[in-house]
Amino acid sequence: MTTRGREVLERVRAGEVLVFDGGYGTMLFAAGLANGGCPELWNDTHAEIVQGIHKGYFDAGSQIVETNTFGGSRLKLDEYKLGERTRELNAKGARLARAVAPRDTYIAGSIGPTSRLPRDYALDAGVTDEEYVATFREQAEALAEGGVDLFAVETMMFPQEATAAVRACKQVADVPVMATMFFQYEELHDRDRTMWGESPADVAASLLAAGADVVGMNCGRGPDRAIVIIREMRKVTDAPLVAYPNAGLPITKGDTVTYELGPEAMARDYPALLDAGCNIVGACCGSNPEHIRLIAKVVRAERRPRGLGDARREASL
Repeated sequence: MTTRGREVLERVRAGEVLVFDGGYGTMLFAAGLANGGCPELWNDTHAEIVQGIHKGYFDAGSQIVETNTFGGSRLKLDEYKLGERTRELNAKGARLARAVAPRDTYIAGSIGPTSRLPRDYALDAGVTDEEYVATFREQAEALAEGGVDLFAVETMMFPQEATAAVRACKQVADVPVMATMFFQYEELHDRDRTMWGESPADVAASLLAAGADVVGMNCGRGPDRAIVIIREMRKVTDAPLVAYPNAGLPITKGDTVTYELGPEAMARDYPALLDAGCNIVGACCGSNPEHIRLIAKVVRAERRPRGLGDARREASL
């Protein structure tokens, strides 16, 4: 494991809470990315804008900032006929973030879902575990080449895809892997599950077994459910946990999409998220640097260092 990657784990295991970043799609659309456009292509065509988004999150208090490579796998880039540029766009994405990273901050290589179904569920040929590993390995290699400190496997919906991505990252570089899944809130049963019925405890176990160093949730309904999900994960593991939920649910009016929670409303839930045992906190869709600025303020005000074992014991009460 590289020295910088080890620092992330050492800091959270010592009881420190680290601040992640916020939404990228939200910021890119605000900057002019057209619906249906390829966000990763902007690493080449609008590099200064992408770099400005990274800098905005660092300035707001993010200690870990992601690369603009969420849809950077070959299987996903093929939808834009850009598959042959997989290595280039991912390496550029990592270098853009690295170039504006202050000292003592970290770059996470974002690896999102391919939008291709596993063979077990697909109506077409689907994707085998081996094909998932190959496409994620190619992306991870390019991100490592660009200089990321850790990998962020995120917004995964299928267990096969999530674990394949974790395994691929572990094959490529000796850096930490942070892995998160998307949960739906089932109001009828008052519970949170993945699209294929996994509970938060199930997810934590499967991702850790695949080799992830940090596990958790992102996207989803909002911080209110993130609190419940993290609490359930903390009951079954002492591993570092991460949460970066959406700013509530999306609200669509015509061609405009906004989200329920402004920065102040969203930040109000973060003391409880920290109390649930979360070690790395940020935000996802609908958020911007102002959300992160207030979340970072909560972290500075509320968090008292404690070990991961202490957090698990409190979650079990």
